[in-house]
Formats: sequence, C-alpha cells, structure tokens
Amino acid sequence: MCKAVFNKLVLVTLLTMLVPAVGFAADTIKIGVAGPHSGDLAAYGIPTKEAAELVAEEVNANGGLLGKQIVLVNLDDQCKPEIATNVATKMVSEGVVAVIGHVCSGATKAALGIYKEGNIIAISPSATNPPLTQSGEYPNFFRTIAPDDEQGKLAANFATDKLGAKKIAIIHDKGDYGKGFADFAQQFIQAGGKAKVVLFEGITPGAMDYSAVVQKIRKEGADAVIFGGYHPEASKLINNMKKKRLNIPFIGPDGVKGDGFLEIAGEDAEGVYATGPMDVSLFPENKKAREDYTSKYGKDPGTFFDQGYAAMQALVAAIKASGGTDYAGLEKALRTNYVETSVGKIKFDNKGDAEGVGFAVYQVQGGKFVEVK
Repeated sequence: MCKAVFNKLVLVTLLTMLVPAVGFAADTIKIGVAGPHSGDLAAYGIPTKEAAELVAEEVNANGGLLGKQIVLVNLDDQCKPEIATNVATKMVSEGVVAVIGHVCSGATKAALGIYKEGNIIAISPSATNPPLTQSGEYPNFFRTIAPDDEQGKLAANFATDKLGAKKIAIIHDKGDYGKGFADFAQQFIQAGGKAKVVLFEGITPGAMDYSAVVQKIRKEGADAVIFGGYHPEASKLINNMKKKRLNIPFIGPDGVKGDGFLEIAGEDAEGVYATGPMDVSLFPENKKAREDYTSKYGKDPGTFFDQGYAAMQALVAAIKASGGTDYAGLEKALRTNYVETSVGKIKFDNKGDAEGVGFAVYQVQGGKFVEVK
C-alpha cells in the first residue's frame, strides 16, 4: 500500500472515531448528497440534489425521521475522481449516516473506499459501471439504475436489429463509464455476429475538435456510431459529423440523454438516439414527485431526478425499517425490504443493484427525447 493511500485510510479511521465524540444535534439525521453541482456535468447532479431536498422537506414537514429532522450535506465533486475523494472525506468528518451519490462512475469509484472504511452507505442514482456492484468490493454501495452491461447490450441490439447496421464504429471517452459502456457494446455486437466493429477508439474529453476521429469513421465505412461518454463530447462529435456530412445513426448512453445534450447540440441533436432509464412516469410515486417538483421549481425535472428521488426514498425507508442509522441495519433493510419509489417497487439484490429497473431507447424528435417503441 502506498504512503498516500495509507495516510488517507488513517485519516478516515480517525475521523470515524471522532464523529461520535464530536457528534451533531441529537434531533437531526445528516445525509450527504454528492455529485456535480457545478461545471459541465451539473445537469446530471443538480436534479438528484433537488430530489433529495424534496424528500427531506416532506419528511421533515411530517414530523421527521424517527422523530428527528433530516439535514442534507450537499457537496460538489464536479464528476472528478480527485475531488470526489475530498468530498468523501468531508462527508465522513461531517458525520453523515449515508450518501445519496455520487453521480459519475469514476467519481463514485474514487469515493467508495473511503465510505467503506467509514461504514457509510452510498446509493447512486446514475453510476452504471458494472464492477461497482459486481466485483463485490463495495458492499456499502447500492444504485437505483441498471448497470452498463444491460445498457451496452440494448445499444448493440438496437443498432443491429432495429437499424440494420453492419459496420459499427464505437467511440468512447476513455473513462470508467464511457469505456465500460463501449466495451460491453463491442462485446455484444461481436457475440451477436450480425455486424462488425470497424473502429474502436478513445477520444480525449474536453478537446476542441474531433474531426480526426470522424474522418476515421468515414474511412472505415461505418453505417452507425455507438458512443460511450457524456454529452459535452457527444455534442462535439455530432457537430463534426454534421459538418463533414456524415449522416449515419448516432447512439449514446444515458450520459447523453438529457437537457444538457439538447441545449449544447441544438439542431444537431435531432435524430440522435440514446439509451436511458425506462419510462417510469406511470408509477404513482413518480407522478407525485414530479408534480411536487413542478410546483416548487416551475419546470420539469432533469436527468436522473427519478433515480435520485428513489434513492432518497429507499434510504428513508431503510432508516425507518431498521429503527436507526447504524450501518449493519441499513444494509440489511436495503437488501430485504421492498419500497414503493419513483422508479417503481424496488429492493436491492445481494450485489446492490435495484431489482425491477431497466433501460429503453430514446430518439431526439422535435427537440425532445422520445422513447422508441
């Protein structure tokens, strides 16, 4: 173990020991909310923050949780792993009993070890990287969204079965989330035998121009593109493709499906496909959550609001069921009790994945994402 990691673990251990001594008001329960609250990816983090606030406000207005008021500790990680570790350490020192977040897979992975050492549950609305649950390394981690292996399979099957693509270019942003999604898409395309992956290449996030990789896509004769990553890079790729008159289907993951992409890509977004959480608007809890949000904010909720709201609901239910906030009790309650949430009736399996959630394919039509039936 390197000295830096050792020192961080010692710090977390000390902070964990100090929290009971320092404590916080006996009539409050502190819950952390971590994600990108500023920067290019804030559109993914702010809806979860607002969802947690709505749930907390309702619980507090109805007498609180176990007779105590919920206090949220909102910390911004900008979806950057190096900031997420600092956020996680701060959460431990603040004495939170659990964390809603993080949002991006890379940031989540960076923070989970610290939460594990601090005996803190983390429930993410959006960190889809499969090893976060499937590796067994983080028993303290849960999520209210399906993992990327399911999303990658859906994107691959849609490209080959629905679009009839035969030569597919797969581009990714080299990150845990983006490359993970791309790897699974490639795996399922190759296993299906209906199409060939003619290009598999990473791009550098934040670059000003991706015309070079667009030229490679053209050279390889690709008739569809599957992209793994977030909306800033997807927007630039689409723009470069339009400029070079490369008019072939573009399929992104849930990191593309959102208002951020629509705003940045503008008219270029029209016709783009993206996988994303299945439509949950018919669930009663979802209708109520969205009505409450619209009433307060005067607009529709953004990306991952439903999953963030469900994560907060699941945590509140676990605290009620366990009768306290100790780690063992919360973990057991999350895995054993079904809860009516904004994404349906769920509980978490032994790995930490929510049972009953899934993905669908959407297309930008008239400036909005519409589910493809």
